[in-house]
Amino acid sequence: MARKVSRRDALRLGAASAVLPAFSSLLPASAQASPAGSAAPQARLHPFPLSDVALGDGLFADKRGLLLDFVRGYDENRLLQVFRSNAYLPTGGAVAPGGWEGLDGAGNGNLRGHFTGHFMTALAQAYASTGEPEFERKLRTLIAALHECREALRTPPSIRSAPGRFGTAIDFQRGAYLHLDVPGRPANGLRAMTFAAWVRPEAVDTWARILDIGNDTRTNLFLTAHDDGGLPRFAITRDGAGAENRITGRNPLPAGQWSHVAVVLAEGSGSLYVNGKQAGSGAVPLAPADLGSLAHCWIGRSHYDDRPFGGVLDDINLWSRALSPDELAALQQARAADTPAGPGDRFSFSCDEHGGTTAQDGSGSGRHAAFGRTWGQPSHPGFLAAYPETQFILLESITESSYPVVWAPYYTTHKILQGLLDGHAATGDQRALDLAAGMCDWMHSRLSRLTDADRQRMWGLFSSGEFGGIVEAILRTHALTGRPEHLRLAQYFDLNSLIDACADNRDVLDGKHANQHIPIFTGLLLMHDRTGQDRYREAARNFWRMVVTPRMFGIGGTSEREFFRKPGVVAALLNQSDAETCCAYNMLKLTKELFLREQDPAYADYYERALFNQVLGSKQDKADAEKPLATYFIGLQPGAVRDFTPHDGTTCCEGTGMENPTKYQDFTYLARDDEGALYVNLYQPSALRWTAKGVTVTQETPFPYEGRSSLRIAGSAEFALNLRVPAWVGPGFAVRVNGVTQPVSEGPGSYVTLTRAWRDGDVVEVDLPFQLRAERTPDDPAVQNLMYGPVNLVARDSRTGFLPFSLYPTARLSGDLSRALTPVPGDPLHFRLGETELAPFFEGTEDPFHAYFRREEPRIVFDSVDSGVRNPAGSVGTFLDEVWAGAPFANKGEFTARVSAVSERWRDGGHFTDAERDRIMRAAAEAPFSE
Repeated sequence: MARKVSRRDALRLGAASAVLPAFSSLLPASAQASPAGSAAPQARLHPFPLSDVALGDGLFADKRGLLLDFVRGYDENRLLQVFRSNAYLPTGGAVAPGGWEGLDGAGNGNLRGHFTGHFMTALAQAYASTGEPEFERKLRTLIAALHECREALRTPPSIRSAPGRFGTAIDFQRGAYLHLDVPGRPANGLRAMTFAAWVRPEAVDTWARILDIGNDTRTNLFLTAHDDGGLPRFAITRDGAGAENRITGRNPLPAGQWSHVAVVLAEGSGSLYVNGKQAGSGAVPLAPADLGSLAHCWIGRSHYDDRPFGGVLDDINLWSRALSPDELAALQQARAADTPAGPGDRFSFSCDEHGGTTAQDGSGSGRHAAFGRTWGQPSHPGFLAAYPETQFILLESITESSYPVVWAPYYTTHKILQGLLDGHAATGDQRALDLAAGMCDWMHSRLSRLTDADRQRMWGLFSSGEFGGIVEAILRTHALTGRPEHLRLAQYFDLNSLIDACADNRDVLDGKHANQHIPIFTGLLLMHDRTGQDRYREAARNFWRMVVTPRMFGIGGTSEREFFRKPGVVAALLNQSDAETCCAYNMLKLTKELFLREQDPAYADYYERALFNQVLGSKQDKADAEKPLATYFIGLQPGAVRDFTPHDGTTCCEGTGMENPTKYQDFTYLARDDEGALYVNLYQPSALRWTAKGVTVTQETPFPYEGRSSLRIAGSAEFALNLRVPAWVGPGFAVRVNGVTQPVSEGPGSYVTLTRAWRDGDVVEVDLPFQLRAERTPDDPAVQNLMYGPVNLVARDSRTGFLPFSLYPTARLSGDLSRALTPVPGDPLHFRLGETELAPFFEGTEDPFHAYFRREEPRIVFDSVDSGVRNPAGSVGTFLDEVWAGAPFANKGEFTARVSAVSERWRDGGHFTDAERDRIMRAAAEAPFSE
């Protein structure tokens, strides 16, 4: 739909950006013309599969190539390690990546598995875009392995043996959360005791329990291989951690090596032995008998649920007496049963089993121990995750955010579910759909048991309750399964307080976690399609306008330290933690869905801004075999340096950073649902195969290095070709068909429609003149960013204060500021502004840069003619700001009339004397303005 704005008025609006609120040209026409809910119905569009849009050579293909090399070469088994560990399957020695992914990831590793989902989506998109078999192979490997993991999670784990200190031992695989549950309350009534075991920890896991006997975290005795100082420790308490009697060893137990650990208690004292030698001793007034009847005796499990032992255990014994030093020494040479000490009389596990779920007690007491997961079995056979279901169980009860305890389990579920659906779409592998449907069945089984109040509380929790774009993924699953419970499941994720506020156009975003909430609104648009509830659609439309432009940086990003702040605040937020890249990724998804429903050109203008700047600039321009090299935050303070490897390369933004390059062409072409119209939204080297019309459209363009493009039609068909006229385009926009210039009445921020019977070989050429413009921040008009056509220009400079720029002295009558720039020969889109180098933000370098500068126009100068009069500031900008807000000027006479009228007002307001106004008018008259 072409916006009904004359070309001249639109150009005037663009030039006025120096004095109007920032980015005003991106505000949708519907936001100005219609109240919420009253937008006129429009045609629906649909996207093309990535397989039907091929990227041509150029900037996008080069960026994508770097990411494809990473995805192609990265061993997918490293990402499967955490899933296989959780399912107690062999990991084949694979080492999980660091950062947020892996058993040792941030937040106790509670986001592990998210990166696998992103990787699957990247593989699926790469395969769809290129057809390269290696991407399909990797994808099928992941799908098959996840299917195997789910099947393993459905059945109780069987004991798996490992080489032991004597014969074989029991493998308590790290990440599998395994333990032995010893029955019969073996420590009850003991006044003296000896516990001994051979241990081989897989890693230094703080507070992981070798033994824990007790009732809860207040009443227990335990032995850990590594306390918070990395040392072995025994403790006994009947009043919590603060009242413990403790014995701490002197030296750490090495990971990956066998150590014999023993604890001896008798007559109010105790000793800790390591490898037969006393490693610590002290008074221990408490005995197990003082703790009363103790309900649990666990080997490998803690009363704190997140402290399981990971490694191998052998020859585990408990005696009801204190062994002598000689008896302890003999345990170093043989199993207890083969030494003078004999087997433990309370329990004795030789750990010779392989298979089954029971460890046999050799003490004669019949305390055969059950082997299993510390968290039991999944609540539903569809459960699939890289960590225990306890994350989801805890979320249902916590009332405050607790990131290290519960970190966004449904967010991680979304990434896995989305990856499976993308894998199914790309390969047709039915196991992927089976896994996806099962995950939805499992979620429904959990969430349907909760009250609506429970769910509202959960989704309102910062970070812990974050669920990403899970509604979109559930609805995709529903479209494939048709199961009504899957549609009900999607509705369980309604966060009503947010939906209702945004539907009523009440801005409640200040202080909310940005990326936690942006993808919600994409799901709401899809929910509107399924349910017809208008509040879903209106909430999404209004939310978009609350972000674009009031909370938008010049590169198209949003958020500061991951959060939304007050609208209209930009300059005050410039620091090293701006513009989280995931936010841009999700804003693009939302923008695309909005455009499919209502073809407001402002959506396309925003999409281009965010894609060509933040998203392209979030990918570093170099190869790396270990990391995708994508930004998390983008520092926008003066002298910022982009960090392309935060947290070892596995953050949420590096996950979406793998997805972005493999779908750069996602929005380039869209078709009307009746196939009667094609929208060209982005000028990008590409080729569209439009099967429904039997035509191919090949676009050749140097864009964004130059403002021109050519589209060649192969095949014959009748349709409307809608060419985007960007809001930023300057005078000279033109369209030619087979060399014949077409009449164009549409102005910037619209679409030109060419309806005809297209024939094989037809060529459409588009001229898209770039102009330089400075965009003001709304909270500090002097702090501005530079845009050259669609491209954000940044200053390459290591200084950490705002650089002062002056732009008006060479401004053209059109309002274009480009004559202030001196092109750098042989380096497209590189300029000099005075002594400062300017470069496009999309270049992914680690050079310090300035995305914003301070505008300083101290004197009134017209086309290099200096009036000698200072440029005063008023309430809405400077004198020159108000003059140039009238651009474009048809001729010099119109310009001088504008100067006369504005200078007269400013003189009457006391800013100029008569003499100064005369000098201003002479300078205006002398200015040559040779365009």
